[in-house]
Amino acid sequence: MTVQTAPNTHQVVSPVPRGKWRSVLAGDPLALPEHSPDWVDALTDGGRYRDASRLYSFSDGREAILPLVRRRGLAGIGGWLLSYPSGWGMGGLVGAGIDGEVARAVLEDLREQHWQRVAIRPDPRRWQAWAEALDANVLTIPRRVHIIDLGGGVDSAWHGMSNSTRRHVRNAERHGVRIETGHSGALLRDYYSLFLASVDRWAEQQHEPRALAHARAKLRDPLAKLQSIGRHLGEGFLVTLAYVDGKPAAGSITLYGRTAHYTRSAMDRELVGRTGAGELVQWTAIKLACERGCTVYNMGESGQSAALAQFKEKFGARPFDYAELRLDRLPWTRADAALRRAVKRILGFRDV
Repeated sequence: MTVQTAPNTHQVVSPVPRGKWRSVLAGDPLALPEHSPDWVDALTDGGRYRDASRLYSFSDGREAILPLVRRRGLAGIGGWLLSYPSGWGMGGLVGAGIDGEVARAVLEDLREQHWQRVAIRPDPRRWQAWAEALDANVLTIPRRVHIIDLGGGVDSAWHGMSNSTRRHVRNAERHGVRIETGHSGALLRDYYSLFLASVDRWAEQQHEPRALAHARAKLRDPLAKLQSIGRHLGEGFLVTLAYVDGKPAAGSITLYGRTAHYTRSAMDRELVGRTGAGELVQWTAIKLACERGCTVYNMGESGQSAALAQFKEKFGARPFDYAELRLDRLPWTRADAALRRAVKRILGFRDV
């Protein structure tokens, strides 16, 4: 553990002691499930990353934590700090009283560490604090998510959905679509089989070679990764799966804490058909979020996809624009973006 002084702060401690982390987390009603130390424990399980979280203690009594991991091995040469790596959700600051002054002090501290790259994907609802702290040395990557406000409870969430969505949910319940929830075991394996089948459909839509699509999917989300998250988060990691005629037809993975975050989904379109199984899965997860006292239900990244936006908005979600932040000593982000564009052109890849 290191303790350092930093501009406009009393001190910086890294990595953050678990007891202190849980105390700061408990005082933040906006905290995402990914802000927990359990999430970082799952992330570092495989040995590819190391906990590099930082606790900022301010002279006015405020405390803020930036969950960070450091990339190990050759891929992290020069120091790569991530909050979080691609495929690991949203990080950014957690703590009460976070504003532009706090975010500015954090960015100044990170710049002084002279890491090769720092990447932060913050909570979209805290974007204003980060926006106030930006300067010309911070690269921003525009992002968009959709979020449902659960402040009105279950009844409000139900009536916030479109008429057609409520009709599909009732239809699924009437026709005996079976719902199961859990965080491990056979249910997670059933979800993963459904996920791999969905990869085939996505590959065809995007004009991507099937083998490449499967390789990317298994690299980003291997079954072992999801199993590790389930072990560390327990009931905070929930698989919701709909069965039609005894077969897995639609499923999702949702993270639960002070807030809820719907992170992954998969579907067998032919089996789902007109059963309403997909809508029932989503409504089940939303209803559970209300019952657990979550203040919002984050439906995740939407990008510029009109189809994704339409799907999420029929459940009552609203768009939130924000940005991912990068501090690069060399033009890593621009080089990565250029390479991705080149590969997509070669493959004839279509974003959908």
